[in-house]
Amino acid sequence: MSAPIQAPSFKQQDRQPWYKNYMVVIFVIGMPAFVVIACIWFVYYSYQIRDSVVRDDWYMDGKTLYHDVGRDKLTYDLDLHGKMQFSPTGEVIFYLDYPEQSLKTGKLLNGEPLTYPDTLDLSISHATDVHKDRDVVLHHQSGNKYSAQVKLDEVKAKYYLQVSHDGKNDWRMKDVAKLPRPEVSFNPLQVFAKS
Repeated sequence: MSAPIQAPSFKQQDRQPWYKNYMVVIFVIGMPAFVVIACIWFVYYSYQIRDSVVRDDWYMDGKTLYHDVGRDKLTYDLDLHGKMQFSPTGEVIFYLDYPEQSLKTGKLLNGEPLTYPDTLDLSISHATDVHKDRDVVLHHQSGNKYSAQVKLDEVKAKYYLQVSHDGKNDWRMKDVAKLPRPEVSFNPLQVFAKS
C-alpha cells in the first residue's frame, strides 16, 4: 500500500506583517491616495481656468435670461455703417458713416440732429482668452474719423468687435473678425429687416 498523500495546510500564516504586503500597499492604500490627490488637483485646475463673465447686454428676470437688442435695432433704424482700419503701429482708425439722406438733411433718420460724438467706446474681445480683451475709447479727430491706440496680440485669432455710443442715441455696431487684419467693416444687423 502506498502512503496517503497529505493535503496542504491552508492554515499556514504569512510571516510578513500586513504593511509589507505589496497588494495592501498598491490597492488598499496607494490607489485611494492617488484618486484623492488627483481630485484635489482637478478642483484646483478647474478653478484656475474658469470661464470669464459674459460681455453683452444680457439680464436676468427671475430664472429667465433676456438679451436686450435695443441698441442693435437703433443702429439698423439709423442705418449706421462703419469701417475700422488697423495699422501695424497699433493705431486703430474708425470711420462712422451716416446714410446719404442724413448727410443731406443734417438729421438722423429718427429726426435728431446729425452730430458726431466726441468719443466712441471700442471693445475688442478675444473668443477664448479674457486676458487678450481690450477696451479703449475712440476720440473724434475730424469729420467722421475716430482713432485710438490698441496693442493686440500678434497671433491671428477670432475676436468680437463692438463700437458703441452711450448717450441720447444709444447704439452699437458689432462684428466678428480674425485679427490682426488691415480692415473690418461694420453693417447693421439684417435680422431687423421687415419680411
